[in-house]
Amino acid sequence: MQAEQLSDRGPGFLTVSGAPSFSIDYKNNCFQKDGKPFQYVSGSIHYSRIPHYYWKDRLLKMYMAGLNAVQIYVPWNFHEEKRGVYNFTGDRDLENFLDLANQTGLLVILRPGPYICAEWEMGGLPAWLLQKPNIVLRSADTDYLEAVSSWMAVLLPKMRRWLYTNGGNIITVQVENEYGSYYTCDYNYMRHLRTLFQFFLGDKTVLFTTDGNTDREMTCGTLEGMYATIDFGTGRNRTAFSRQRRFEPRGPLVNSEFYTGWLDHWGDQHAQVDTQKVSRMLGEMLSMGASVNMYMFEGGTNFGYWNGWFNSLFRSVVTSYDYNAPLSEAGDPTEKLLAIRDTISKVTTLNLSLLDTLSPQGPVRSLYPLSFEEMKQYYGFMLYRTKLPRDLPEDTPLISPLNGVHDRAYVSVCGVFQGLLERDTTLVMNLTGKQGDQVDVLVENMGRVNFGSKINDFKGLLSNLILGKDVLTDWQIYRLDIDGAIASGWPQSGQRRSSPNPVRGPSDGPVFYQGTLPPNGLAWDTFLRLNEWTKGQVWINGVNLGRYWPKRGPQQTLYVPGPLLSPTQPNNITVLELERAPPHTRVLFMDRPQLNSTAGKTSQLQTTDRQT
Repeated sequence: MQAEQLSDRGPGFLTVSGAPSFSIDYKNNCFQKDGKPFQYVSGSIHYSRIPHYYWKDRLLKMYMAGLNAVQIYVPWNFHEEKRGVYNFTGDRDLENFLDLANQTGLLVILRPGPYICAEWEMGGLPAWLLQKPNIVLRSADTDYLEAVSSWMAVLLPKMRRWLYTNGGNIITVQVENEYGSYYTCDYNYMRHLRTLFQFFLGDKTVLFTTDGNTDREMTCGTLEGMYATIDFGTGRNRTAFSRQRRFEPRGPLVNSEFYTGWLDHWGDQHAQVDTQKVSRMLGEMLSMGASVNMYMFEGGTNFGYWNGWFNSLFRSVVTSYDYNAPLSEAGDPTEKLLAIRDTISKVTTLNLSLLDTLSPQGPVRSLYPLSFEEMKQYYGFMLYRTKLPRDLPEDTPLISPLNGVHDRAYVSVCGVFQGLLERDTTLVMNLTGKQGDQVDVLVENMGRVNFGSKINDFKGLLSNLILGKDVLTDWQIYRLDIDGAIASGWPQSGQRRSSPNPVRGPSDGPVFYQGTLPPNGLAWDTFLRLNEWTKGQVWINGVNLGRYWPKRGPQQTLYVPGPLLSPTQPNNITVLELERAPPHTRVLFMDRPQLNSTAGKTSQLQTTDRQT
């Protein structure tokens, strides 16, 4: 199995306190997320081209490919086919899509138009606008602006609560779309949109524009107060980013539409873009520190009458919007996806820690420890983090004087496991280190009292920890949603988001191990044995099987109901070993339980040591 330290060893941990924030750092030419440099690797997906019952599947595959964001268009005509009649249900349930992306761990780059292009019917503009035969679309035309303002007054208030700064996952919002390519070049129209977006979303929201790689497009499509980005395909990164720099001298480099493929018209050959060119260019841009959105990551289908026409020859776009994208029209991974995934995994500029996955909301800061109940984390684990107040060249006792560890605390200094404190039994351990060294205390809730006078059983650090003569203060406290992360596919899907340096082989202290059980065509009840493992928790295919503690016993196996196993797909196994794993890091699947013995017949052997 592959292992990852729970305690963050590296200096790149993203510390979050107070309200979440997202902004442009013009001094350091990057985005800032919660006060730290941030680079996104995004992919375009159109919820309007994918049935809603497949949204979660597609988002999870994008996350598994290494993306940390998705980019979406909002087609106005998809939600307001008839004027004044709005539809946000079923395949049009935009907020459900945003929620699924949020659950998957994906940020969102929102492109609400009003015009979106997208090879979509009328570029997303509703056909009822043409009831005014002289209307000038995408301009300051009074009739057009009235309709746009009415639509945005419905859409944007729905989006406000999904902004990252409001606790959601929308980090940036695009205004219009490649406006510089349109003949009107109407700055009053763009000013109106900017005012409208700022009114409904707030003036702190990062607004941006996207335009093609020509001076004319960048000139007509950009406006002060909206960050200018550019779009281009393979082979043009140096000249394109130089052009972006002429319009935005400072700030992050951004390719808002990096073309992984292309569209098809009736009568054409199916468009294809070379996989190696895509992966090579992507690697170059990411290595430059640029934020990149791949258009498309999955194209989907122009169901019904939603296809557009494209270019002056008025050639209709075909029903399939496969786009030669990394995920096929049907959502199947392609060789292009695998190449892109490998490219992303090799670029080290995305310095995110394991805690970003398990505690995406970041820490709560408190002078003294807070209980699980005060933190509203009722089960599982929480991490308490502070620093050594002074140099400790010799063993110094760390004491829980009031038996305040409920129930077990695993203590590390600078990522190195030191030992544990345990309720009622182990109230003292020794530490050494230097002033300022990071101290991590992972506290496990072992279950609350269910009988007698002490059922008011609070969990966590219920009293101060004393180190020598010092009371430890200034804590950062992390709620850990381990079950949620694993249910969403981590760590098998999210290894890149974890510790920059995966641990090889067994290691002392809390460590995650991951592996797979190959399918054999059967899905029968079985029993999992962790021979020579110490203590921890096991998940199979995202389901928490429970605790194991064979060293203390008597139970030696965990029951695995057959329906949890797939007879046709690899079964993901995640083990959180809290103290020490055996050198072999294997687990066994048995045909019978072992509740108080070591006898039994082994039916299958877990594949292990999948080191990378």
